[in-house]
Amino acid sequence: MLTRTLITVSFGCILACSAPVKESISEQEPTDIKVVPDGVVIGLQPEADTLKGSLKAYATSKIGHTAFTINYYSPATRGRMIWGGLVAYDNVWVTGAHKATNIEFDTAIDIGETTVPAGRYAFFTIPGKDSWTIILNKNWNQHLADDYDQAEDVVRMTVTPETEETNQERLRYVIEAEGDGSGEIVMYWDKLELSIPFSIAN
Repeated sequence: MLTRTLITVSFGCILACSAPVKESISEQEPTDIKVVPDGVVIGLQPEADTLKGSLKAYATSKIGHTAFTINYYSPATRGRMIWGGLVAYDNVWVTGAHKATNIEFDTAIDIGETTVPAGRYAFFTIPGKDSWTIILNKNWNQHLADDYDQAEDVVRMTVTPETEETNQERLRYVIEAEGDGSGEIVMYWDKLELSIPFSIAN
């Protein structure tokens, strides 16, 4: 059983484009949203979420002695077909909206059989009907996947997503502690949960 870490996610309400659909940009007042252990984003469930566009967000946590930060834009489902619709299968996706989602950690971690040095990386995925490709790429600061270059990948691995019973209206990330020195980077959206296990490198 994973121990879910209490995360505070700060949203600056910014309209952004979500591949493959582009939206106009406007400014709204920032809103602080708290992610609680049962996975509910307070104030951003479908009936309460009147904010438009993709919200700028971040998630932080510390696993062992390693600090993690994920910066991303959080689109909402708004009743749309997400997988195979708004998000196309078999294409490189920023796993968020607008700019590439990026993840930063201050010590080296092991993902699969790869030791990834401390630093900041773009987090891309290639969604599939049954399995997804997970990518960490050196070029963390890019718009959508416009400048994506596979030659700059530091991690590529295949994972199988899980289906949840409860809908997650807005895409969100959580960094969960699994044990001493290990954890998972988890993305929730719609009824899909995608987990990437890692451990702190020795």
